[in-house]
Amino acid sequence: MKRVVITGAGTVNALGRDVPATLEAMREGRCGISELEFRDVERLSIRIGGQVKGYEPEAAFNRQQLALYDRFTQFALIAAREAIAQSGLSFHGDLADCSGVVLGTSGGGLTTQDENYRSVYEEGKNRVHPFVVPKLMNNAAASHVSMEMNLRGPTFTVATACASSNHAMGLAFQMVRSGACSVMITGGSESMLCFGGVKAWEGLRVMSKDACRPFSANRNGMVQGEGAGVYVFEEYEHARARGAEILAEVVGFAMTSDASDIVMPSKQGAARAITGALRDGKIAREEVGYINAHGTGTAANDKTECAAVADAMGPQADRLMISSTKAMHGHCIGGTGAVELLACIMALREGVIAPTIGYEEPDPECALDVVPNEAREAEVSVVLSNAFAFGGLNAVLALRKA
Repeated sequence: MKRVVITGAGTVNALGRDVPATLEAMREGRCGISELEFRDVERLSIRIGGQVKGYEPEAAFNRQQLALYDRFTQFALIAAREAIAQSGLSFHGDLADCSGVVLGTSGGGLTTQDENYRSVYEEGKNRVHPFVVPKLMNNAAASHVSMEMNLRGPTFTVATACASSNHAMGLAFQMVRSGACSVMITGGSESMLCFGGVKAWEGLRVMSKDACRPFSANRNGMVQGEGAGVYVFEEYEHARARGAEILAEVVGFAMTSDASDIVMPSKQGAARAITGALRDGKIAREEVGYINAHGTGTAANDKTECAAVADAMGPQADRLMISSTKAMHGHCIGGTGAVELLACIMALREGVIAPTIGYEEPDPECALDVVPNEAREAEVSVVLSNAFAFGGLNAVLALRKA
C-alpha cells in the first residue's frame, strides 16, 4: 500500500478566489453569504447565498472556451490551475499516462440548463447552442481539467449530492494508495445559484432566509453556496523524490449508506463512516483533534451529526473540536467537501481551527465544542472531514499532519 499526500490546493468560493484569500477569511470568521444577484431573483422567497461576486470569466477564459465551459467547469479549472501550479507538477510521458482526474458535482451544468430552458420555454426560441449537452454534462469539469493538463489516466465524475467531492477525493486516495495511479487531481465543483437551482431547493423547505447557524439552537436552515476545491493527491515517494512541499497526508477513508430515507439523516450510518475512516487509517480515537463537520444548519442534520460523532468517538467527542464552515461560504453541495478540506489542512499546517460563525444559542442536542464564532489556535495531528448526503450517503476522510 502506497502513502498518499496532498501537494497542491486550489479554490474559488464566496470567501476568496484562491486558497490564501479563503484561509484568511476562515481565520477571521468572515461571512461570504450575501444577497443573490441573478435574473428573476425577486421571484424567489430565498434570496441569500454564498455567491462568488464580481467574478469575470473573461479574465480566465477566451471566447471559445466560454462557449464550452459552464460556470461549474470554470470554477473547477481555475482551482485546478492553482493546485497544480502549487504542486510544481507538469504532466508528460509516463506521468501523464498514470495520472487522472476524479471530481464531484451534484448538478453539473445547471446554470446552462436553466438558461436554455428559459430560452426555449420563456423566449420561444426553437434552437439552442450546439454545445449545450457537452457544456451541461456532469463530467464536463473533469474532462476539461484532463484535457487542459494532459492527464491521460482515469478521469471520471462522482455525483452523490452533498457527499460528491468527499466520495471523489476518497476514490482518488484509494487509486493512488493502491498503485493504480501516481497522481490524481481531485475535489469538486458546483454552481447552482440560478433561478431554477434555488427554486428547486426552496421546495424542500430546508433553506434559511437570513443566515446559516450550524449547531445553534435557533438555526433555521441551510444556505446555498457555489465554488470549487481541487487538490493534487500524489504518491508519497514520488513527491519526496522531487522535493515537493507536502500539505498533509491522507490516511483514511470510509463510505457508508443509511439505506433508510432519501432525505432524513441517520446517526448509525454517519457513525459507521467515521469509525470506518479511523479503522482504515489505523487511527486511535484519542488522536483526532478536529472534525470539519457537514454542519448544514438544519435542525435534523446538526443534531444527528453530533449524535453520530458522540457514538463514534466515545469520550474523545467531548475533547475534540468540531466546526462547520458552511456559515461562511454556504453549502456548495457537490463541491462543499472539497472547499471545506481547506479548513482541515489549515488546522494541521497552521494550528488554526476555523470557527462556526453565526452561533447564538447553545443546543443541548449539539453539546460538543463547536468553536463558536472565533477561530482558535490549537495543535492537532489528525483531522476528519465529514460529508453526509441526501440519499443516505456518507463519506469521511482522515488526514494526518505531514
